[in-house]
Amino acid sequence: MRVEAPNAQVLVDNVDITLAQGEVLGLIGESGAGKSTIGLAALGYARGRCRITGGEVWLAGENILGATPKRQRALRATKVAYVAQSAAAAFNPALTIGEQVCEGPVRHGLMGRDEARTWARELFASLDLPDPDTFGRRYPHQVSGGQLQRAMVAMAMSCKPEILVLDEPTTALDVTTQIEVLVVLRRIVREFGAAALYITHDLAVVAQVADRIMVLRGGRMVEEGSTDAVLNAPRDDYTRRLVAERSAADTLRASPAHAAEPLLSIEGLNAGYHGKAIVRNIALQLARGETLALVGESGSGKSTVARAIVGLIEQQSGTLRFDGKPLPHRLTERSRELKRRIQLVYQSPDVALNPTHSVGEIIGRPVEFYFGIHKDKIRERVLELLCLTELPETLIDRKPAELSGGQKQRVCIARALAAQPDLMICDEVTSALDPLVADGILSLLESLQKRIGLSYLFITHDLGTVRRIAQRVAVMLRGEIIAQGATADVFNAPSHAYIKRLLSSVPELRIGWLDENLLQSERPVESNTLTGELKYAAQQ
Repeated sequence: MRVEAPNAQVLVDNVDITLAQGEVLGLIGESGAGKSTIGLAALGYARGRCRITGGEVWLAGENILGATPKRQRALRATKVAYVAQSAAAAFNPALTIGEQVCEGPVRHGLMGRDEARTWARELFASLDLPDPDTFGRRYPHQVSGGQLQRAMVAMAMSCKPEILVLDEPTTALDVTTQIEVLVVLRRIVREFGAAALYITHDLAVVAQVADRIMVLRGGRMVEEGSTDAVLNAPRDDYTRRLVAERSAADTLRASPAHAAEPLLSIEGLNAGYHGKAIVRNIALQLARGETLALVGESGSGKSTVARAIVGLIEQQSGTLRFDGKPLPHRLTERSRELKRRIQLVYQSPDVALNPTHSVGEIIGRPVEFYFGIHKDKIRERVLELLCLTELPETLIDRKPAELSGGQKQRVCIARALAAQPDLMICDEVTSALDPLVADGILSLLESLQKRIGLSYLFITHDLGTVRRIAQRVAVMLRGEIIAQGATADVFNAPSHAYIKRLLSSVPELRIGWLDENLLQSERPVESNTLTGELKYAAQQ
């Protein structure tokens, strides 16, 4: 397989993949390694203006690349399904989630509408989505990022495909929900006898589901072998670095919390949407030069707190103070200078970046807006910010669609830094990055903090990231803070059962960890509404 970009840059260079029925192949590699490009090529598709310039894609004896467009669409609908990295970009915001999950099986004549709705409800229940009987009536913007990702898995499963291309399917999920989704995905492969390409940057996750692992770098394969061989006896230096970095993620490396005047103070915050309270009685303090991590499961209210701080939620009460002064609840009541000093980096760069603007325009806009720098000087400042976030200068004229997921996230960080803020709210900013790139981003954020006293509110479900960067941590559950304090204190002596469950749910880099965790936590492995339906489908 060979895939080229519009400028003739080779994105995937002579990669061969053979996938047997019922087998899971994990694709591992840094951002831009070609993982997603290979996954899309398995559908006979190249995004943007890229082209598949060599190789063939055979599915059950049929070459997808040689099929007519009509036949390709039919194959993609019923034989192979794709779970994208960004669920927010994949859903139509004008249609309910239920309509979109039912669309495939109804349009392709696999089910009647009533049968499709029943199947969708079973999928919602199996993926632990709230109120499965009514969940399908919601629109994409009315659910959390993790819930939307699970809904996308349901949409991919709706036509009961033979091959699943899973592009970071658990990246947006908290660790407890991730386990449930991994169990469902693994069972789908076993019950259907389906094959799967599992694209991820998390070695510990892929260790629980993959039979084989292929490591990619720069569009080329650097190592391939059984999961056991790659994880426990890697041959390539790059693979050894990946394994070592993942092992180091469990080490508490953040400096102890230090006493200082609070830059941000929150007391009694209540916020929500359409008359419904999402978060209740939130109390937080964040000092200048400090990192506070906000941790919790999908839908616990972490992002709602972030939006309230930046003034994007009008329905709120309580006291907000910034740098010792009252912070107006509404963004429209804040001065330009106050807006500059608090910046938010969103979870999904595909939603946050304007697809019609170049990287230079995206990063340059806050430079011009906040500082009035002449247009002739903006490009120079943008190049500095690209260097600061370890992005090549050649990206300055590219559009977001021409960037990898990790590159797009770094552009979002560069745009926030362009405002020279005092407080940066980072909403899952490293969730889409491979371990080595994520480590580089965290090192960058730590360096900026030491140099200019930047403060971070770090929203994440990655406890390894919390251990790495946060001096203090607050844990949320169902819209409330159930514990907060120094990171070492909260993690080493958890006072709440939910925190103990969080800590026990972090995947370990060894085969069999998932099964052991399920037994210890007494989570049901087979007693699931999907089981009967999947067995029926496997017999057809």
